[in-house]
Amino acid sequence: MGVWWFCGLVILGLVIGGKGYPEEDLVKALPGQPKVGFRQYAGYVEVDVKAGRSLFYYFVEAEVKPDEKPLALWLNGGPGCSSIGGGAFTELGPFFPTGDGRGLRRNSKSWNKASNLLFVESPAGVGWSYSNTSSDYTTGDAKTGKTKMQRCCDQALAAMDMHMFMMEWVKKFPAFKSRELYLTGESYAGHYIPQLAAALLDHNEHSKEYKFNIKGVAIGNPLLRLDRDVPATYEYFWSHGMISDEVGLTIMNQCDFDDYTFGSPHNVSQACNNAISEANTIVSEYINNYDVILDVCYPSIVEQELRLKKMATKISVGVDVCMTYERRFYFNLPEVQKALHANRTNLPYTWSMCSNILKYSDTDGNINILPLLKRIIENHIPVWIFSGDQDSVVPLLGSRTLVRELAHDMGFKITVPYGAWFHKGQVGGWQTEYGNLLTFATVRGAAHMVPYAQPARALHLFSSFIRGRRLPNNTRPSIDD
Repeated sequence: MGVWWFCGLVILGLVIGGKGYPEEDLVKALPGQPKVGFRQYAGYVEVDVKAGRSLFYYFVEAEVKPDEKPLALWLNGGPGCSSIGGGAFTELGPFFPTGDGRGLRRNSKSWNKASNLLFVESPAGVGWSYSNTSSDYTTGDAKTGKTKMQRCCDQALAAMDMHMFMMEWVKKFPAFKSRELYLTGESYAGHYIPQLAAALLDHNEHSKEYKFNIKGVAIGNPLLRLDRDVPATYEYFWSHGMISDEVGLTIMNQCDFDDYTFGSPHNVSQACNNAISEANTIVSEYINNYDVILDVCYPSIVEQELRLKKMATKISVGVDVCMTYERRFYFNLPEVQKALHANRTNLPYTWSMCSNILKYSDTDGNINILPLLKRIIENHIPVWIFSGDQDSVVPLLGSRTLVRELAHDMGFKITVPYGAWFHKGQVGGWQTEYGNLLTFATVRGAAHMVPYAQPARALHLFSSFIRGRRLPNNTRPSIDD
């Protein structure tokens, strides 16, 4: 009887603890959340005990058969913007805020239909992630204070804290130590994700314990080379009729972006400066540069409506363009933070999508990321670069060119000629593939935040990616439809 009693306790512990997952991080229910059949976890992972530096995470199980599904990590960019506010609750997670900012609604196209999802607010100073050492808030891609593992491998561009986070997170969730891992993100995650992938590859080369089972890298509208991506913005403005021929041609002919840093071009002519200023004025603040076909949401109006418990939702082309304000209101509710086990140190500022305290290096945007992508591919890890075609901030024009140049540098032949891919009988976007390992795809009608504006097409793209399938080049229905 004693043996049976002991076994019963073990089984009960597994049920309650969620396969060994940390019970203290289990999110029982979020305020205003619809009932769901999958579990959520949220909490902190300490990445530097001495400095008191901790990163906040949100983990969502796959909707069906989570034990058989891979793990996808998602990072937003900025630099300094929240992956939980962006990816998890605006783009690809299971919930969106309701129009009054006091509840949640289901995202029917959540990526947890295809994978387990992990979101991290990184670096410290973003969202609810924090450090007890104020100097940690002055940071950049090549952060100093490397671990012993990183020093041995000389990872000049390694994402130190995210590397440590992943090692500590799998201690909390040991079932994922050998699980297939996909590294995904958007925008400045064009730096974060390849740098993290390089750090994990170094880990795998030197670790005598477990190795990360990296199966793919996918990044949306990624910053890869600032000197190419910035001029693409003005080419996009010109090609979409947003600025005149005179202004567009002046920028393309007079501006040298080789030494460009965020918001601060160097060694450019006065004619170039004048043309850039005029272009920005013509485009105006009444256009959402992250999706040029969407209307804008006026914050003064929506914030007043939220305070008065009115529905603030404003729909443009089927998208709630006021969702960012509804989300910020929701995350700053004390009951929401309590349910998420967030803000455990009572931070002296409110949660915001992009950090107001982080001082991120202005020059790191200049770093050329293509050599890191090359290393990832040389390790036989597929890389997908995808672009929402309505984004003028990191337009497809630059990304497509950079992918082609990378393929040429690696000696890759075209394995899928440039052409349309389809979702539900309609064109989902355009794609091309090089050497069976490097794919560039556009998502038609999508924004800088691809899943936000085109959730169904984004889910189709993601599902194809993690299943190792090419996007369909015909109108016949596929399993992802």
